[in-house]
Amino acid sequence: MTAMGRSWRIGTVLALALGMTACTATAPDYTAPSGPIVQLGAPGEPNRTLSPEEAEQLGSPEHVEADVVFMRNMIEHHAQAIAMTGYVEERTQDRDIRLLAERMRVSQDDEIDLMAGWLQDRGQPIRNEGHDAHADGGMPGMLTDEQLARLEASTDAAFDRLFLEYMIQHHQGAVQMVDELYRSGGGQESSVDQFARHVEADQNIEIARMQGMLAERS
Repeated sequence: MTAMGRSWRIGTVLALALGMTACTATAPDYTAPSGPIVQLGAPGEPNRTLSPEEAEQLGSPEHVEADVVFMRNMIEHHAQAIAMTGYVEERTQDRDIRLLAERMRVSQDDEIDLMAGWLQDRGQPIRNEGHDAHADGGMPGMLTDEQLARLEASTDAAFDRLFLEYMIQHHQGAVQMVDELYRSGGGQESSVDQFARHVEADQNIEIARMQGMLAERS
């Protein structure tokens, strides 16, 4: 498959996933949990538990451009992962690989719905426009056209190893994107913070699992 063909395929996955935002009712809820809210004290001073009224007065910080860039880029990042899981059914009979890929497909579909909804609620375009960070395909962990072609051309045990190696790379890139979000001043809005922390935790859990699966197949 040519580079243009592979780009079209990933674009199709993204378009289909975004088209589900209008009909998916089970996207995960990452709203902040109810319970005591603690305000951190100044250096040398104790923390303070806020009453519901005090917490409401403080409010939640609004989103910034770094949040928009993160959500928009993570949609594209997830779209490539979904395209990778699409190779699995025809290339391996390994039950564990199939189950792993299906779980990733479902969870990342739901997360794309959530991110697209977040952007729409704030009047932001879903697709990259202009010169967002990483908009030129330089997002951490993204597979190159050559890597995608190699994965697509492989089968059986060779495919299993490549799928795990490349998906570990891809997940590590997502964790790096979360780190970049906070380093650039984003992640202060509660919904973005909750989602980014979920992505970091979930991707790290799956990285550890895939590293174990890869070791078993070496």
